[in-house]
Amino acid sequence: MNSVRIEQDQSGIVHLILDKQGASANLMDDAFRADMAKAVIELGQLDYPGIIIRSAKSTFFAGGDLVKIAGVTKDNADEFYQMVESIKASLRALETGGKPVVACINGAALGGGWEIALACHYRIALNHKAVKVGLPEVTLGLLPGGGGVARTVRKFGLEQAMPLLTEGKQFSAEQAQNIGLIEALATDEAEMLVMAKAFIEANPQISQPWDQKGFRLPGGSPSSPKLAPMLAVAPAVLKQKTKGVLPAPEAILSAMAEGAQVDFDTACRIESRYFVELVTGQVAKNFINTFWFQLNEVKAGASRPDGIAPSKVTKVGVLGAGMMGAGIAYSAAKRGIEVVLKDISLAAAQRGKDYSARLLDKQIQRGRSSEQQKAALLQRITPTDSADALAGCDLVIEAVFEDRGLKAKVTQEAEAQISESALFASNTSTLPITGLAQASSRPENFIGLHFFSPVDKMPLVEIICGEQTSDASLARAYDFVLQLGKTPIVVNDSRGFFTSRVFGTFTNEGIAMLGEGVSAAAIENAALLCGFPVGPLAVSDEVSLTLMEKIRNQTIHDLAAEGIEQAPQGGDATIDRMIELERPGKLAGQGFYDYPDSGKKHLWQGLEAQFFQAQAQLPLQEIKDRLLFIMAIETARCVEEQVLTSSRDANIGSIFGIGYPTWTGGALQFINQYGVEPFVARADQLAEKFGDRFRVPASLRDMAASGQRY
Repeated sequence: MNSVRIEQDQSGIVHLILDKQGASANLMDDAFRADMAKAVIELGQLDYPGIIIRSAKSTFFAGGDLVKIAGVTKDNADEFYQMVESIKASLRALETGGKPVVACINGAALGGGWEIALACHYRIALNHKAVKVGLPEVTLGLLPGGGGVARTVRKFGLEQAMPLLTEGKQFSAEQAQNIGLIEALATDEAEMLVMAKAFIEANPQISQPWDQKGFRLPGGSPSSPKLAPMLAVAPAVLKQKTKGVLPAPEAILSAMAEGAQVDFDTACRIESRYFVELVTGQVAKNFINTFWFQLNEVKAGASRPDGIAPSKVTKVGVLGAGMMGAGIAYSAAKRGIEVVLKDISLAAAQRGKDYSARLLDKQIQRGRSSEQQKAALLQRITPTDSADALAGCDLVIEAVFEDRGLKAKVTQEAEAQISESALFASNTSTLPITGLAQASSRPENFIGLHFFSPVDKMPLVEIICGEQTSDASLARAYDFVLQLGKTPIVVNDSRGFFTSRVFGTFTNEGIAMLGEGVSAAAIENAALLCGFPVGPLAVSDEVSLTLMEKIRNQTIHDLAAEGIEQAPQGGDATIDRMIELERPGKLAGQGFYDYPDSGKKHLWQGLEAQFFQAQAQLPLQEIKDRLLFIMAIETARCVEEQVLTSSRDANIGSIFGIGYPTWTGGALQFINQYGVEPFVARADQLAEKFGDRFRVPASLRDMAASGQRY
C-alpha cells in the first residue's frame, strides 16, 4: 500500500500510519481510497485491542486531492461519487468495528484530515502551533464530503455545528480542545501514544454516540420547538450574507438539516450528493483555481525574479504618519521589524504611533493580545520629525499625499540619510513610478508598494516596477511583503497601475448610471447582488468625490503635458454636480449617502430629484453586467498593455485589492467561466448600447476567435 501502512505494536494495538509515498503530505485521493479499503480487509484478519491513526508526515493529513476535484465534470461525476462513498465506507468500517480508534494529530488536520479524526472515537493532538484543525472546505466553494457534515451535526447539534461548517474556521490545538473538537493535548508524540494506548485499554468496547440505541441529536431535532423557528429563517439569513452567489453555504445548510432527519448512513449519502453537485459547479472551480492554485503560486514566489537570495528587512522608515503610514508602521512592527515613523512634526508622528496603540487596545479587549505584547510592539515604533532618524533603514516607504512635488522632496531627504543599497518605495495609488523615480538618485532601487486601506486588515500589496527598477529591488520588495504576512502581486508601471485603474472603472460606471437617471438604489443593490462587498456609490463616498476630482484633474494635466487629450468620463458631470451641492462624501457627512449621528447611513433622498429618470431604468441583469464587464474588460486591457503579466496576479489582485466578487475567481477567471467568445459578444452588445468603453481589446477578440482563454 502506498498511502497507508499497518503496523502492530507489542501490546497488539494496530497503528494505521498515513504515509503517502513520494509526497510531502497525505492526500484523500484514489490511492488513499484503495489503500483504506485494503486496510479494512486486513484489519478483519487481525486480533487487536484498538487502532491508533497517526501520520508519518510533518502534518496529519492535507485533505482532498484538489487537482482531481478540479477535473471532475458532469460526465465523470458518478465515478467521483463512488470514490467518495468508498472512502466513507472504509471510515465507517473503522468507526463501527467495536474497537476503540484514536487519532493522534501531530500537525495540520484540515478538511479531509479532520474528517478522518472525526471518524475516530477519541482525538489527541500535540499542543503545538503547527496543529490546526477544522473544516475549511466552504472557503473553496465546497462542503466536507468525507462524513464531516453528518458527524459534526451529530457531535455538536445543528446550532453549534453551523458556524463550524459554514464559516470554515481553523482552530489551534488549545482552541480545539476548548470547544470540544479535541479531547486531549500532549506535549510530544511519545506522550500522545501513551495517552492513546491508555484510552484503548480503558475502552475495550466502544461505539459512537450516534450508533447507540436511543441517541438524540444534541440541542434537539430539526422539528423541535427550539430549532424549528431557527431553521425556518436560516436560509434567508444565509442568503442575506451570500447574496445568493455562493452555493456552498446553502448546500451545507441543506445537508445539515436533511441529514439530521435520517439515519447516519443516509445522512452521509445526502452529504455526498451535495458535495458532488458543488464539485461539478463552476463556483468551486473558480475558487480552487484562484484561492488554492494561483494563491499558492503567489506565496511560493511565482512573480519573484529567480536567482536572487532571499532577504529580510530589519528596520523600515515610513514617511507620513497619516492613516496609511500609521497602518504600514503597525503591520511592520507586528512582524518584529523596527520602524521609524516620520512626519512634519513630532506630534503628528506620535498620533500615527497612537493608531497602533488603539488597534492593540481593541485586541486586548477581545482577548487577542496582552499589555506585554502591546508594549513590545509599540517599543518598535519610533516617532520622529527628523530625517536623520532614517539612518540604518533597509527600506523607506513614502506614504505622503498624492502630490508629485512633496513626494520628490521627501524622497531626496530620505536618500540623503540611508545607504546606497537601501530600497525606497512609494505608496502612491495612481502616480506612475517611473515619473516619481526621477527625483531619486538611485532609480534602480526605487519601486512602488501600494498598500490598501485599512492596512492592518487588507491582505494585498501591489508591487509596481518602474522602467529602471532592478530585479534585485523587485525581489527584496516581494520578500518584504511576504515578511509582513501579506499577498504580493507584481505589475508594471502605468497611470493607476492595475488595481486603481480597474477600481476606477467600477466607481465611474456606477456614477455614470446614476447620471443617466438610473435609480441609485437599483445600482447599489445590483452591485451587492453581484457579490461586490459594497456598491459603487457607497465606496465613492468612502474615497471622497473631491479626491476623485483631484485625481481626474491631475490626470488631465499630466496627459496634456504628453500631448494627449483626456476624454470625459461618464461620471464626471455627476461628480461635479455633487461637489457643487456640497456633498463630497462620507468625511463631510454627506455624499451619495447621508450619515446621521445615530443610525445607519442611507441613500440621500435628494438623488431622486437631481438625477432619477423613469424612462432610464434598466433590467437588474443589465446593471450587474455593466459593473462586472467594465472591470473585466479593463483588466484585459492591462494584460494587453503588459501592465499585468499573469492571470494569477490579475485574479488575486482583483479580489483581494478591489473587491471583485469572490465567486468569479477574479476578473480574468470571470471571462474564462463566462466563455471568451460569449463574453466578447456580450461586451459588444454593451458597447453598442452604452459606449466604446465596453469594446474589448484586440488581444481578447483574437483569443475568442482562436478558442483560447486566460
